[in-house]
Amino acid sequence: MTGAPTTDARHAGTATAPPMLQVRDLHAWYDESHVLHSMTFEVAAGETVTLLGRNGAGKTTTLKSIMSILPTRTGSIMLQGRETIGLAARAIARLGVGYVPEERGIYSKLSVEENLFLPPQVRPAQLSLAEIFDLFPNLRERLKSPGNRLSGGEQQMLAIARVLRTGAPLLLLDEPTEGLAPVIIDQIGRAIAMLKRAGLTIVLVEQNFRFAASVADRHYVVEQGQVIDMIPNAERERHAAKLQKYLGI
Repeated sequence: MTGAPTTDARHAGTATAPPMLQVRDLHAWYDESHVLHSMTFEVAAGETVTLLGRNGAGKTTTLKSIMSILPTRTGSIMLQGRETIGLAARAIARLGVGYVPEERGIYSKLSVEENLFLPPQVRPAQLSLAEIFDLFPNLRERLKSPGNRLSGGEQQMLAIARVLRTGAPLLLLDEPTEGLAPVIIDQIGRAIAMLKRAGLTIVLVEQNFRFAASVADRHYVVEQGQVIDMIPNAERERHAAKLQKYLGI
């Protein structure tokens, strides 16, 4: 395993507040299958970081573990200095973690408006409803449409908008560009850039490295259930050979 720094140098030794998210020695299982092996990384408030790696590396499992969706885990998951490894998923959401799963998780028979207002608001929202609709104008036009009448891109917009309305300051986004047309991917990228400016913290699982490089501050490379390297986005060209080896890009 490559020695992987767990935080950017600009945060080292100077920050007084705890990281927004700190994962240490995290192990997780699906039944008898041991998937995460000492996963360790951290994310400062206001950062966007990606978890990069090949299929099956453990990236989605990491997000599910943070959300306490997987029941069998050991290690430490700290949210703003608070240990959460023993909490239920509903408690994690109430602490201000918004999760957008790969399958999006919207309710197909509910309207856009009903989907938006279904989750409770856990914090004062960083973005107003009007600002959310400015991010995703399609949703304003489709408020009364049921979820199963939305395109894949509109469903992704709705899934992100729903967690934004809750006021969660930490967003976990699992493959938000998968299967989407380039014009929609660009729109998702602009939305993430705006969320960064609004001060939200984002952990992004993404196969599309070109997209990841356009939005992220740092990249954690995941292999066989653990972080094996960390590459600052500003240094990605210098580390192109390593990225090619890790990801085959």
